Amino acid sequence: EVQLVESGGGSVQAGGSLRLSCAASGYTYNRNCMAWFRQAPGKEREGVAGSYDREGTTRYADSVKGRFTISQDNAKNMVYLEMNRLKPEDTAIYYCAAVKSYIGYPTFSLPNFDFWGQGTQVTVS
Repeated sequence: EVQLVESGGGSVQAGGSLRLSCAASGYTYNRNCMAWFRQAPGKEREGVAGSYDREGTTRYADSVKGRFTISQDNAKNMVYLEMNRLKPEDTAIYYCAAVKSYIGYPTFSLPNFDFWGQGTQVTVS
């Protein structure tokens, strides 16, 4: 069974930085396709950053472009989200997500993702 465990969340002042980590375990997920989503109170879950294949295809939400960076360490089964110049509107629970098999295109469509972590809270004040 695939397990995704996020860590690294916390409280930070606007303009600060955080690095989220996602530890993945299990053998039935595609290690080359991972993404980060977030959900703020009263809002729908939205895609933030995704890494989709061995060639390094990535996608970022417009609201985080230039500030957030997704990276993977497949040897350690880890996915990271480096978040810089944080804003109060970045406050949300952040989730790591994975897929069973190759999607083929960079998407943030929730039904495409088969596995989810429990989330980590990020608060920017």
